Amino acid sequence: MRMGGGAKPYSDVWKLCQPCWKRINFVPLVVVAMFCSASYLLGIWQHIGGATVLTAISCDRKATDASFVVGGAPTLDFAAHHAADESDAAIPAAREFTACDAKYSEYTPCEDRDRSLRFDRDRLIYRERHCPEKGELLKCLVPAPAGYRNPFPWPASRDAAWFANVPHNELTVEKAVQNWIRVDRDKFLFPGGGTMFPDGADAYIDDIDRLIPLRDGSIRTAIDTGCGVASWGAYLLSRNILTMSFAPRDSHEAQVQFALERGVPAMIGVLASNRLPYPSRAFDMAHCSRCLIPWHLYDGQYLIEVDRVLRPGGYWILSGPPINWKRQWKGWKRTEADLSAEQSVIEAVARSLCWKKLREKEDIAVWQKPTNHIHCKASRKVIKSPQFCQGQNPDAAWYTKMETCITPLPEVTGIREIAGGELKKWPERLTAVPPRIASGSPDGVTPETFRQDTELWKKRLGYYRTVINQLGQKGRYRNLLDMNAKFGGFAAALIDDPVWVMNVVPTAANTNTLGVIYERGLIGTYQDWCEAMSTYPRTYDLLHADWVFSLYKGRCEMEDILLEMDRILRPEGTVIVRDDVDVLIKIKSVTDGMRWDSEIADHEDGPHQREKLLVVVKTYWTAPDQNQEQPNGSA
Repeated sequence: MRMGGGAKPYSDVWKLCQPCWKRINFVPLVVVAMFCSASYLLGIWQHIGGATVLTAISCDRKATDASFVVGGAPTLDFAAHHAADESDAAIPAAREFTACDAKYSEYTPCEDRDRSLRFDRDRLIYRERHCPEKGELLKCLVPAPAGYRNPFPWPASRDAAWFANVPHNELTVEKAVQNWIRVDRDKFLFPGGGTMFPDGADAYIDDIDRLIPLRDGSIRTAIDTGCGVASWGAYLLSRNILTMSFAPRDSHEAQVQFALERGVPAMIGVLASNRLPYPSRAFDMAHCSRCLIPWHLYDGQYLIEVDRVLRPGGYWILSGPPINWKRQWKGWKRTEADLSAEQSVIEAVARSLCWKKLREKEDIAVWQKPTNHIHCKASRKVIKSPQFCQGQNPDAAWYTKMETCITPLPEVTGIREIAGGELKKWPERLTAVPPRIASGSPDGVTPETFRQDTELWKKRLGYYRTVINQLGQKGRYRNLLDMNAKFGGFAAALIDDPVWVMNVVPTAANTNTLGVIYERGLIGTYQDWCEAMSTYPRTYDLLHADWVFSLYKGRCEMEDILLEMDRILRPEGTVIVRDDVDVLIKIKSVTDGMRWDSEIADHEDGPHQREKLLVVVKTYWTAPDQNQEQPNGSA
């Protein structure tokens, strides 16, 4: 074939160019081509892996299906867009954590019964927090009991729990006539009764409502000391009152654990020698219903501590001994003289704190704390004890010893002024600028900072719902924990969902914001994440950890924090960790050996942010059933 225009045939061209081709070195060109092709194929593979379905194994189809899609409709890019620091480049292979023995299924490290026996029984000090030393820490996964099932969704959980989840029937026998709890085949039922309200918590709360206003939004946060199975707090929720219930470990077997299974806020705690782990001026109302706390002993220190955590104008409610002793003394198996003396001391301590007794009707008595301390300080010229505390931090409450002195309220300019600032009524209180922030405390936080934080968490929650589609499913989650809550923005954004959030301010945080959280009408506690939390295993459905691991870097081992998170997370529960991508890669290298399924997702502002999310689901597994042979690997 000949080419037009007198062109030479291809064979002639080849002959002319042959010497040129022989001089070209093709090896570098081939290497570059292979490298580009490999990079392209790797990019395709990473992109396809962007949206991943994480499915938790369920042994019971009646339980909530815990499958969820990470990414939702839009495909998220889980690839790290920032290389790890050179110092962090060597990520160790995942260590496989084994299951603890089944005897640890209800293990509470800092309230361990065996360890507690080493400590003083005076004032119940042995029931305070006593955490294991570093060499005593368990390095295994706390199992759920055999037969564990996902709790009933709220509000059904208020009235029922699975027997297998809390396999204790002691309370059903001990409190049978008081209508606390009863067994119905494979379930516990909670009729809503209590020692001082056998006709039900609703009727009892109605009695209190006739004495103080429970429905106008002025009372939002409450504390129940010695809570039993937390029926008081459970039934206050319908009145938009959020209660922090606490009781010691094993005063009655598993009472706090029952409360948590019901979907009611609760913690293990005791009034002994340390302050309660809450800031000053936190609660609108405090309650004791035959809680067995000796208010009349130790120079009134326990009432002084209640005074510290009550807001100005807050209420203290006491029912049961010694109230109404003239009618009840025979049933209480105590002498009239003993009960009369006890009530006289309680009345005297309350007066010394400048509380006003509002009413005593039948079995219920109510006192009110003053709205400021102008008169109370003047009265110290006559009332010599207790005096006002000098130089103390009123919000310090992590292993802080109680003192026999009154925590002073913030100064005011007039007798009608409310110390610390007046709170809005609920629900306006949630989004209004808290008085602490308006007054310039904490340092560096302005009203505009607070408003921006509130809007930020609304945006973030919206993004979370696209990443975890089950966040939009009513009843999927109930008990939530924010491990580094700051101003409580995450909880505030969830306020219309049927959930409650325990807002933690870590002791390592630069700024103490727990008082702000309570002023918003939310609840929370202090916590050092180098130690275990004062709660039972399987407390929470969802854990939210916002820069917790960067905060605790160098303070304690990452794996110890993760093992504690696993202990308090329910099977098929969810974890959201926000942190720097390098930190998340390290976390994932640990959690891959913890029976957690996880993926790294991008920041809500896109893939080029170093901050990213690690989204986790804890798989379902339990301790082996001792009554039947288990297949290999069942535990």
